[in-house]
Amino acid sequence: MKTPARIMVIEDEQLAALEIQERLRAMGHDVVALVQTGEDAMPKAKEAHPDLVLMDIILSGRMDGIAAAQRIRAEMDIPVIFLTAHSDAITLERAKISEPFGYVVKPFDEREL
Repeated sequence: MKTPARIMVIEDEQLAALEIQERLRAMGHDVVALVQTGEDAMPKAKEAHPDLVLMDIILSGRMDGIAAAQRIRAEMDIPVIFLTAHSDAITLERAKISEPFGYVVKPFDEREL
């Protein structure tokens, strides 16, 4: 049997975060943390030790998802996949700096997730 992935979800919209958590658990993965701000992402990642981070690009607070992803990749080398409704060229070009493992554009279906 395949070992479930330990996934941290960083999403500032609570209902969206809970829906993502439910879908991931239904697929057999462990959601080890739900985080709402970029500022809380790094401390929670150090605590939870996820295998993967699903990160919204636009977050409430001073630090957006791109900056939080850069810190997580630089300090912990955890793969980050962006979940975002913002797929414009400028945002995606800026997001490339954090070397994400991929992008999932909202709204998404379970197959994409």
